[in-house]
Amino acid sequence: MIGQRINRARKASGLSLRDLGEAVGLSHAAIKKYEDGIATPPSSTLLKMAKALNVRTEYFFRPQTASLQGIEYRKKTSLPRKLLNAIEHEVIDQIERRIELENLFPKSPINSFSQINTLPSKIKTIQDIEGIAEGVRKSWSLGTDPLPDLVDLFETNGIRVFMVEVNANPKFDGLTASINGMPIVVVGRNWPGDRQRFTLAHELGHLMLLNKLPSSINEEEACHYFAGAFLLPKEPLLQKLGAHRTNLELKELSLLKEEYGLSMAGILYRAKNLEIISPALKESISAIFRNRRWNITEPGAPYPKEKTHIFEQLVFRALGEDYIGEAKAAELMKVSLSTFKNLRNLGSSNANPS
Repeated sequence: MIGQRINRARKASGLSLRDLGEAVGLSHAAIKKYEDGIATPPSSTLLKMAKALNVRTEYFFRPQTASLQGIEYRKKTSLPRKLLNAIEHEVIDQIERRIELENLFPKSPINSFSQINTLPSKIKTIQDIEGIAEGVRKSWSLGTDPLPDLVDLFETNGIRVFMVEVNANPKFDGLTASINGMPIVVVGRNWPGDRQRFTLAHELGHLMLLNKLPSSINEEEACHYFAGAFLLPKEPLLQKLGAHRTNLELKELSLLKEEYGLSMAGILYRAKNLEIISPALKESISAIFRNRRWNITEPGAPYPKEKTHIFEQLVFRALGEDYIGEAKAAELMKVSLSTFKNLRNLGSSNANPS
C-alpha cells in the first residue's frame, strides 16, 4: 500500500526514481524497492518523501478506497502525461478524503445521483436538446431563473464536484468520471466563474444525454448546446433580446453574462441557435471579439468563481456530532492542527467551541 502511494505521488510530481532518490538522499534502486513493496521506508525517510512530494505523511497510510472509472477529458489528446498524472492524483486524493468523511456518518449526508426518467429516451435533432435542458430544470425545480451556485446544485443532486489547480495549463478543460457508481465532475479552481459554470453544465450534458444521441450528432457539440440551454433558458432569452434582431449591442451581451453567468460568446451562440440573430450577424460580432481579443479575455470584471463548501461543512458537521476529533478533522482538510483550531475558532484565539 505504501509503495503504491509513493509511486502515485512521485508520478504526480513529475519526478523520476532518480529525482526522488536525490531529494531524500537515497539511490533510485532504493526508491524502486519501496515502490515495489520489497522494502518499507523508515519514518525518517517517509518524512523526507512527504516534503519532496508535497504530501502529508498521513497520505502514505490512508486505505486506498478510490479508483476512477470512465475518465473522460474534453481535451485529453493534447494533454501531456505528466499533467494527466498530476490531475488524477489530486482528484483521487480529494475523493479518498471525501469518501472517508462521508463514511463517518451513519446515513450518507449526500443524495445519490439518479437519471431523470421523464426525459425523452432519444433525440433526433440538436434542437431537441432544448427540451432536455428544460426537462432537467423542471425535474430539479429550478424554473427559468439564473442559477447562482452550480456546485451546490450539483452536490444536492448527487454529482460530486472537485476543483484542481490547473489554471496555468489551458489544455485542461474539465473531466468527468465515476467512483463507486457516483458521477464526479472536475474543473479548474482558478478559472473565471463563467468558464467553470460552462464546463460544469457541459459535463452535466454528458450525463443527461447518455445513450440519447444519434450518430449524426457530435456529442461535444450536443453538450455545448445543452450547457447554453441549461444556463440560459430559451424563454428568458427571448424576453431579454426579442424573437428576431437585426443587430445586437455588445453591452446587452455583457449584462446577460452578469445575470446568468454564461460568457458573452456563449450568449451569442445561444442567440444564433435560437434564430434570434442570423449566422451572418453572429459571425460579424464574433469578428469584433477576435479583433479586440475578447475571444481570449472578455471585457469587464470576471464572473465570480464557483465555490465548494460541502467538504468543509461536512468536516465541521462530523466534528460537531463527535464522529471525529480536531486532529482527524485537520488531517482530512490537509492543514496543521493549529491552523484548523484557528478556523474552528473563526480566527479568534479566545473562542472556545466546546
